[in-house]
Amino acid sequence: MRLPPLPDHAMTPAQRAAADELIAGPRKAVKGPFIALLRSPELLAHVQKLGAFLRFGTSLPVRVGEFATLLVARHWRQQFEWKVHVALALQAGTAQATIDALRDGRRPDTMDADETLVHDFCTELLAQHGVSEATWARSVERFGEAGAVELTGLVGYFAMVSMVLNVAHIPAEPGGDIAPLPVLPP
Repeated sequence: MRLPPLPDHAMTPAQRAAADELIAGPRKAVKGPFIALLRSPELLAHVQKLGAFLRFGTSLPVRVGEFATLLVARHWRQQFEWKVHVALALQAGTAQATIDALRDGRRPDTMDADETLVHDFCTELLAQHGVSEATWARSVERFGEAGAVELTGLVGYFAMVSMVLNVAHIPAEPGGDIAPLPVLPP
């Protein structure tokens, strides 16, 4: 790890306050990207609040948010996020076969209508840096303007989190039976 966890005795008062706020919230711990972000406690505070909204307060169905997160994790080859969110996506109802296809870099043929829309939206956004009028219209029709904007924000948030994790070399947590992301050919 480039940026390992900070021991309590090495934290500044601002870092301790940011860590305490994170621990008191829905995440209950300083782990994953927050290990690295703790180096900038003000940034951590803002990022964790945005993430808390996008994970726990958005108008999107949980299944949609978790599926979109998997797409971003696959795109960024982010093992920590993949491992965390595969379990959450399964709990939310995403089929194992759908997750397996994503892991292998294939377009799943087992997606429901929402997953198909989210797959199209996220893959367009990540590959093209935007979405077509048709994809936008379908997203607004299904999730409303607020939901389509929140989906865009969710993709951006998890892209940022993935970059932080990749730069900090934060590994996936050990344990569990979730297969890691294989390296795909370019």
